[in-house]
Amino acid sequence: MSFYFYIAKCQNQSLYCGSTNNIDQRIIRHNSGQGARWFKQHGPGEIVYSENFDTLGEARKRETQIKKWSRIKKENLIKGLKP
Repeated sequence: MSFYFYIAKCQNQSLYCGSTNNIDQRIIRHNSGQGARWFKQHGPGEIVYSENFDTLGEARKRETQIKKWSRIKKENLIKGLKP
């Protein structure tokens, strides 16, 4: 089974970082109001970046790391630039 760290861009242009084992289903849940409370206030949105991991722990560790980054650094990661 694969696990993912992802960044979603919401309708109001805010960025949301998360982790999941099913990235397609997760964005559907977010957009239907069943995901994170934060996403309900800022969504709907779309996945703009993701990374694949072998374990959920690794994906969550990456999520924790990137949540601490500035918006500019996250945007550079999304664009494929070295953060």
